[in-house]
Amino acid sequence: MSKGIFKIFKGDKTIWIIYIFLCIFSMIAVYSTIGNLAFRFNEGNTTYYLIQHIIILIFGIVLAYLVHLMDYRIWGFLARFLFLMAVPLLIVTLFKGHTTNDAARWLRIPVIGISFQSSDFARFALIILLARIAASKQDNIKDFKEAYLPMIIAVAITVGLIFPTNLSTAILILATALLIMYIARVPLKYLIVTIGIAVVIMGISILIMLQMPNKGRVGTWQSRIESFTNKNGSVPYQRMKADIAIANGGIVGKFPGNSTQRGTLPQSHTDFIYAIIIEELGIVGGIAVLLFYCVLMYRAIHVGKQSKGFFGAFLAIGFGFYIGFQAIVNMSVAVGLIPVTGQPLPMVSKGGTSIIFTSIAVGIIQSIARDCQKDQKQIDEQMETDDNEIIENISEAG
Repeated sequence: MSKGIFKIFKGDKTIWIIYIFLCIFSMIAVYSTIGNLAFRFNEGNTTYYLIQHIIILIFGIVLAYLVHLMDYRIWGFLARFLFLMAVPLLIVTLFKGHTTNDAARWLRIPVIGISFQSSDFARFALIILLARIAASKQDNIKDFKEAYLPMIIAVAITVGLIFPTNLSTAILILATALLIMYIARVPLKYLIVTIGIAVVIMGISILIMLQMPNKGRVGTWQSRIESFTNKNGSVPYQRMKADIAIANGGIVGKFPGNSTQRGTLPQSHTDFIYAIIIEELGIVGGIAVLLFYCVLMYRAIHVGKQSKGFFGAFLAIGFGFYIGFQAIVNMSVAVGLIPVTGQPLPMVSKGGTSIIFTSIAVGIIQSIARDCQKDQKQIDEQMETDDNEIIENISEAG
């Protein structure tokens, strides 16, 4: 049965198992946490949001499957086109974005009324573009003008347009971009200078925005950091509810559907879904979810290392690290290790564009893995042919 399935779903078996499991697990986790959302916007109709979420997950799985059948090198040809699409979308979002939870990060598609988070598309396009540039410039990767400058300009444009409304995503994208550049052998001194310049520019920008009458998102960032660092002050409501949920979980949890904090913890279906997971599945369940993402990231790196081409290697590692980083940030927020950031738990939190582009990323990783398997199969077949010829020659000689 399993062999038949993996004849259809080619690529890395472990990644497929984790991806499908997280999608199925997401249905349970989201259904357990969407009560707040349902009562707030749809008269308590949780079934509506569950069906909506299941449709998005199924669409994501179909996309992952179809993308994994494609030759991943196609994305290299589309890299510049995708990036050139992403930049105008980010500009429109920055000035005309739809505001949800005090953050203008969405574009609302006319007529159908679906919200689209342009930053998800932008980081997807940027990772592909960086992988392509890094792969094509390997002969002169240490050249500042030829290799470093094209990559850092693309990174600066993307991060600069996302930063004013979504600091955490901008930092995650910057970290992933620098990692891809480091793996591509861009000189370390360039990367260190880049980090220094980025910190200075972001710091100055924040100071300027703090002096404005309307601080925008900077005021939110400031309050979150102050709440996180002020251990002697009052605990914010969201943080308190998350801590209670985690404390209630104990070792094995209260079992799915038995959370007492899901109805009072804000954003329990997105940013703080991990806290509810721990409440219902305990520390054991929380560690298991963490391990799934760690293994997924490890297997993506393994696929990248197996890839014969630089483009496939940088692509698999770039997407693998971004998914892993985002998951770790979400879980760190839920357990109180870092300030609140607003990052979803990949493939588990309720969402649209995040699930779609994460699924496409998984499909691309699997396409690279499938290509590696095809090469290995050809090698094995050639070795088998050579062995048969040797045996025949020995038999004839005998």
